Amino acid sequence: MNNLFNYTDDELVVRYADGDNEAFDVLLKRHESKIYSYIYYIVKDEDKANDVFQETFVKAIMTIRQGRYTGNGRFVSWITRIAHNLIIDNYRQEKIENCISSEDDSIDVFNRKELSEGTIEDALIQDQISFDIRRLVDALPDNQREVIELRYYKDLSFKEIADLTNVSINTALGRMRYAILNIRRMAEQYNIALTL
Repeated sequence: MNNLFNYTDDELVVRYADGDNEAFDVLLKRHESKIYSYIYYIVKDEDKANDVFQETFVKAIMTIRQGRYTGNGRFVSWITRIAHNLIIDNYRQEKIENCISSEDDSIDVFNRKELSEGTIEDALIQDQISFDIRRLVDALPDNQREVIELRYYKDLSFKEIADLTNVSINTALGRMRYAILNIRRMAEQYNIALTL
């Protein structure tokens, strides 16, 4: 295994794809600290970071074994992107799991008068506005949608967004600006009200 440390990442990937399991061990040893640190910096939870880290390398293994590796000399960027996508998937899954359905008859929180600040009509209108905004966000280009989701749905700072997406803070701010302009343009084009 010692002589494998002299190989480049892409050479190790090729060797692993050809059946040399030790080649992947070298890749793992070479990059595990950097990838884990990246994941932990974003999720800020050791258990979640460990889960995402394992998923990242499992996905990398499967992709390489299927002959779909497309790193082109940038293995670290490629595997960091896998980790990044898994982190976002993790955030989305958490959001889905944390939602409470108002269709569940055993949970009647939304229909208690003392907890209501507005009328049912206001609530329905607000639900429609939220639905319309979600549709408009989904229609944005990927990089703009990602910034909106991380800022407004995940409550991340622009510094955290810049680090997570591997861009400068100015780029993250620019994407946010264009996202908001595009949302307003689409709302006007399709006559969608964004406020009560």
